[in-house]
Amino acid sequence: MPDHLTVTDEDAIRVIAMLRPEKKNAITQDMYRAISDAINSAQQDAGIRCILIAGSGGVFTAGNDLEDFLKDGTASSDTPRKSNAIKFLYALAHNTKPLVAAVDGIAIGIGTTMLFHCDYVVASTTATFSTPFIHLGLVPEGASSLLMPRTMGYQRAFSTLVMGRKVSAEDARLAGFVSEVVAPGETEAAARKVAREICALPAEAVAISRKLLRPSPEDLTRRIDQESHLFGERMRSAEAVAAFQAFFARKKA
Repeated sequence: MPDHLTVTDEDAIRVIAMLRPEKKNAITQDMYRAISDAINSAQQDAGIRCILIAGSGGVFTAGNDLEDFLKDGTASSDTPRKSNAIKFLYALAHNTKPLVAAVDGIAIGIGTTMLFHCDYVVASTTATFSTPFIHLGLVPEGASSLLMPRTMGYQRAFSTLVMGRKVSAEDARLAGFVSEVVAPGETEAAARKVAREICALPAEAVAISRKLLRPSPEDLTRRIDQESHLFGERMRSAEAVAAFQAFFARKKA
């Protein structure tokens, strides 16, 4: 288990917590692998009835750790993004357990797109959501190009995914991808309460109903693969190279 992640089973709830507040819980390849393993191993465990994912330190996640992401060799690979990040997205696509998220503070990039694979999202009043892929010369990921228009409607999805506009917690609730808004610092407690409520329901009926409500894993992975191929092409584009150079220059300034 990476130092920046904990996985604990609390009765029937598997709690996955990102613990890297000094880097705003930016997700490394090791963290992706560990989260994927935690989700995948829960699938055949009848004792796990619900999965909860949370951040820490008043932050959900700033998304990919860009230095780690680039170091992984994604930009020069002939098979783009066959990385632990893709394994994580596949784990989300094939997950059959109800998934609850506790979002306090920022949720950037995959920190936002992963929420569309969740069944219930609790956000704090200070939570914000953004997907600045285009600003880095990239394209959407995580099947977000399929799930976001389906949830939010095309115009809202365009504003968020293409224009990169930030979404507040209340606007996210109105858009349909946040279920409940609570005070800062109360998201995890509220999410645990929801998870316990779900765990008290008949498990087989929940699983069947969830399957009826969601796109099939095949549809999700097909879109993940399509996005991944385009994402990899974009990583090698002049636009993306210039955008990343400018990003790291701003960080050093």
